[in-house]
Amino acid sequence: MDGVPRIFPIGPIIDDNGPIKWHPEKANFQSLISWLDNQPTSSVVFLCFGSMRSLNEAQVREIAIGLERAGYRFLWSLREPPKTKLAISSDYVDLVKVLPNGFLNRTNGMGLVCGWVPQVKILAHKAVGGFVSHCGWNSILESLWHGVPITTWPIFAEQQMNTFEIVEELGLATKIRLDYREQSNLVTADEVVKGINDLMRENNKVRENVKVMKEKSRMTLMQNGSSQQLLKALVEELIASS
Repeated sequence: MDGVPRIFPIGPIIDDNGPIKWHPEKANFQSLISWLDNQPTSSVVFLCFGSMRSLNEAQVREIAIGLERAGYRFLWSLREPPKTKLAISSDYVDLVKVLPNGFLNRTNGMGLVCGWVPQVKILAHKAVGGFVSHCGWNSILESLWHGVPITTWPIFAEQQMNTFEIVEELGLATKIRLDYREQSNLVTADEVVKGINDLMRENNKVRENVKVMKEKSRMTLMQNGSSQQLLKALVEELIASS
C-alpha cells in the first residue's frame, strides 16, 4: 500500500545481563542463585511485577496466603509502592510488617521473599518453572526466550493488551487476571492458588506452546535467520535511500 513504510521485525532482542553489572544490590544476587541451585528443575514459581509499579499491602497479603496454600516453591520479588507519583518502587525495609504473621517462618525452605532481582538471570535458571508477571513486553520476551510459561497479572500501560495477546490469541500464558489495573478489586488468595496451579501443571498446552516458541525465537537469530536477513535488508534500504 502506497505511503505505508515497510516494517522490519527484528528480534527478540534480549539483554542477558540486565542491570546486574551496576545495580547496588548485585551482591545479594549470589544468595538467590545459590538457593535456586538447590531446587529441583522447573519447580519454582517466580513472582515479579517490574520496577515501575507494585501492589498494596492488602494485595500482598492475599498473594502470600495463596502462595502458602498452593504449596509450590517460590521466589517472590516483593517491592513497596512508590512514595511519589514519579518515583519507582523500592525494597521493603521490613518484610515482616507487610506479610501475614508467621508467613516467613512457615514457608522457610519452600520459598524466598526478596527485593530487587535481575529478572532475566532468574528466568534463565533451570529451577524456575513458571512466572507470575505484570506482562511488560520485555518480561514476555525474556520468559519466552527462556521457555518459562507466564500466568498474567497486568497492572498499567499496555500490559492489558499484552496479556490479551499472549493468553487469548497466542495461547502462550495462563491467567490470574486479564484486565487487572491499579485500584481494581483485590485478587483473592483463591485466584492466586488457581492461577499458580494452572501455571505449574505439567503437560499442559501452554507449557508445550512456550517450548515451541522458545525454539522459534532462537531460530530467528541463527545464521541466515529471519532477524539477520531483515536487518541486512534494512541496512541495504537505508544505504539506497541515503
